[in-house]
Amino acid sequence: MERARPDGIIFPVTPLYLSLALPVPWIVLYFMNFHGDPVLISVLTGMAILGAAFILAWAAEVFQMDVSQALALTLLALIAILPEYAVDAVFAYEAGLSPAVAAEGYAVANMTGANRLLVGLGWSLIVLFAWLRFKQAAVALERSQALEMSILLIASLYGLTIPFKGELNYLDVAILVPLFFLYGWMASRAPAEEPELAGPAERIGALAPGMRRTVVGVMFLFAAYVIFISAEPFAHGLVDTGFALGIDRFLLVQWLAPLASEAPEFTVALLFVARGQSVAGLRTLVSSLVNQWTLLIGTLVIVFSIGAGEMRGMPLIARQETEIWLTAAASVYAVFLIADFSMSKWEALGIFVPFLLQLVLPTEFRVYFIYAYAIASVLLLLDPNRRKAIARWPEYIRESIKKPPDERMGEPPAEAREEMTRR
Repeated sequence: MERARPDGIIFPVTPLYLSLALPVPWIVLYFMNFHGDPVLISVLTGMAILGAAFILAWAAEVFQMDVSQALALTLLALIAILPEYAVDAVFAYEAGLSPAVAAEGYAVANMTGANRLLVGLGWSLIVLFAWLRFKQAAVALERSQALEMSILLIASLYGLTIPFKGELNYLDVAILVPLFFLYGWMASRAPAEEPELAGPAERIGALAPGMRRTVVGVMFLFAAYVIFISAEPFAHGLVDTGFALGIDRFLLVQWLAPLASEAPEFTVALLFVARGQSVAGLRTLVSSLVNQWTLLIGTLVIVFSIGAGEMRGMPLIARQETEIWLTAAASVYAVFLIADFSMSKWEALGIFVPFLLQLVLPTEFRVYFIYAYAIASVLLLLDPNRRKAIARWPEYIRESIKKPPDERMGEPPAEAREEMTRR
């Protein structure tokens, strides 16, 4: 079903109806106190979380129209990772309850899979889609994104040190959670911009203010309720499905669970690209990765401690340590790749191909990817243009959080424009 404005612009509302319908089968079974085939439970709860995540994404977009920018940035960052956090929190809480569950490492599996999906699949898809649709050889980022890149680089470099401690502990909380709030505070000082709504969010945003706020509030409550009743059975269903089908449960949790929770962010970002706004699409996923590297990881320890009934660190097994190293190394490599404020289609392939190889090669090969990412990061730093761009990050951050908006704030840096011209 489509609705049209007087100016002829079409509002697609069918995706919203479909997203509202996805959780219905599980809601019905939930009230029937259903306990059955774990595969069926995984599918139905995964559909419910997927639908709720889309609803949250659209509601969050419209939400920007009715609150102050500082509040919107903080709450939107929390909302963006809610589906992912809900599933990961279940694994972390149950790891605190049972040493046997902690030894399985599902919380770390889910977290590392989500972060690598955002980079390896999300970032690369944005650039490759822009190339296929508009023959755009590269996507140039705005210089104000130096803030996201700086915070992400700090969090990723810190992530490389986590396995040396043998656990996620309150030192990680003390560093990563304040880093998230620092990011939110600095972002709130940037010039306010009108939200660019698309799809169902645009349709809802066109409603009268009172009706719009009511609809957004109902969407938030409905999505939160669906996630609340779905996260735990989804987590258990994945583990039980892996056991029943003889699939590596760690890998199932690592890749399948994040696909449901990250799909809306990917879709919103690709919609930006389809509208010719590839920069906004890439920025959406870069910001999401910042949130997950700081707030999500930093609070896992707190949830684990609640489950354990005492304040203590969440132990890491060797497999978890390798996954954290690999995820942090991939993130550092990706940040250095866009350090000059652009990403070409070849650089996108340089992210996507290693990610794809990690999926198809045996897990024993993953340690070699850590070394490969480290070497590639050093080679990228040998590029004088990237070093020059990184050296100017502080200048761009000061510019974006202190100066009023002007015509230049949305432009990529001169070095990025020169690099795109050469390509």
